[in-house]
Amino acid sequence: MAPISLNLDVQIYRDFQTSPGLESGLMLPVVRSIIRRGSSNPAFAGDLRCTTTRQSSSVSNNKTIFSGIQPTGVPHLGNYLGALRQWVKLQDEAESSTRLIYSLVDLHAITIRQDPAQLRQWKKESLAMLLAIGLDPARSIIFHQSEVSAHAELMWILSCQASTGYLGRMTQWKDKTSNDKDNSERLKLGLFSYPVLQAADVLIHQSTHVPVGHDQAQHLEFAREVANGFNHVYGENVLTVPETLISPARRVMSLTDPTSKMSKSHSNPKSRILLTDSEDIINAKIKSAVTDSVEGISYEPERRPGVSNLLDLIYHCTEPNGAANGQETLAKEMQGMSLRVVKERAAAAVENVVRPIREKYAEIVDDDQSLANTAEQGAEKARQSAEGTLLDVKRAVGLL
Repeated sequence: MAPISLNLDVQIYRDFQTSPGLESGLMLPVVRSIIRRGSSNPAFAGDLRCTTTRQSSSVSNNKTIFSGIQPTGVPHLGNYLGALRQWVKLQDEAESSTRLIYSLVDLHAITIRQDPAQLRQWKKESLAMLLAIGLDPARSIIFHQSEVSAHAELMWILSCQASTGYLGRMTQWKDKTSNDKDNSERLKLGLFSYPVLQAADVLIHQSTHVPVGHDQAQHLEFAREVANGFNHVYGENVLTVPETLISPARRVMSLTDPTSKMSKSHSNPKSRILLTDSEDIINAKIKSAVTDSVEGISYEPERRPGVSNLLDLIYHCTEPNGAANGQETLAKEMQGMSLRVVKERAAAAVENVVRPIREKYAEIVDDDQSLANTAEQGAEKARQSAEGTLLDVKRAVGLL
């Protein structure tokens, strides 16, 4: 099926495969005048009480783009190239009628126990960084998830009807349980049910589009299933079923282990480049990056992951809108160069991207009052955005 192209460096893919018993297509009216027991939606379970169909008062015909990031400290280059830069691009290129909502999802951050003082610091740093990369609070709604209680309220309502079997098949939970079979007491309910909160994050704002990477598509599919299931059970189009904005694959690998993604959790700080790293630190980290002893320069991620990672860095930092196969062309252009020169070019390319972010961040991160004002203004806008949906959901289930 051909994708519908947008001038956003992303593509919308329409998924017309829904669960058995549901009508095909996105955001179509649910079946009318159905009275039977048991939903066929695998993510949803409960009594089916569908008698009428109406358009929810909180649903808008305009686009709403939602995404979130955990406030776990200063983002690294992989976070920026893989997601955050796309947020800014969406903001700058979206039509004026499009709502953009970006959340620092601090409730998700506490699925792992955090030091309270450290978490507060991370929240401040993360907000400052979103502003430093170019998100504009006058154009985008930027807020801390925990300051908008409707997220947690909707999560509870949805969790009362979400299938535990479906949740148990989520990839992250399966990975955790396979690694911790003998430590089940360490596995918390929050980790098991966090996909329901993710779904609530998206659905509470009637989001129409959610930018995700290919490795996150399962999470959005769960949100889509939950929305379809809720509408199916209650016979109203209360929740908008979001579409996926597939972000271009820009995976940045670890500098010390180029077979793994760059990560803040890696024990070796040389494995990642933070958006606050100085030019000297960037040069030192890339100079020590793992490569190989093979002669010449070639882009072969499987056979030469270290060299390929350097080419990825150069290409994605210098050609943000470049073609998917541009690294091969770059490798041919650099064929006669030494690895030392390739590393120097990679360091220079990274520094050109990081420098303006680093400098802007330094200007604003210590202005506590300004950041607090920005956070509160964003939270108030987010509360207003979520209010109508929560009222409609409560009416649908009988709480109002």
